[in-house]
Amino acid sequence: MRFYIRKRRQPPGIIIVALIDVLIVLLIFLMVTTSFNRQPSLKLSLPESSTAQKSGVNQAPPLVIIIEPTGGYRMGLEAKPVTPDQLKAGLKTAVAKNPQIKVAISADKTAPFGQFVKVVDIVKEAGLQEKALSVYAKPAGKP
Repeated sequence: MRFYIRKRRQPPGIIIVALIDVLIVLLIFLMVTTSFNRQPSLKLSLPESSTAQKSGVNQAPPLVIIIEPTGGYRMGLEAKPVTPDQLKAGLKTAVAKNPQIKVAISADKTAPFGQFVKVVDIVKEAGLQEKALSVYAKPAGKP
């Protein structure tokens, strides 16, 4: 006599939709967290502006020129120190690679104004038309 009926075991089902949802959430998390590593790690005290607008996320990142409080220059996302001649040469090579490149000038508020004027002149000599100034935007409603 056979009292025990053996049932067929079915293999466990994998729900693909749930896996895709988890993968999309992980992908979004990784994309958001990796986009914050583009700022140079220099401490700059930027001037405040109540009318400043944030640049668009869809735009290509600009070539960053930093004017330090002592008057020195740094260029690029790596913030390498450069001389005015190296800055001019670097801008000309960047324009040769991409004529539509944009430049962002970040100057410390205690930096000499003459250094800022020199950088603007170098940018004009290199043939760049698009310039942007980086300032610290004050939150609305605060004096």
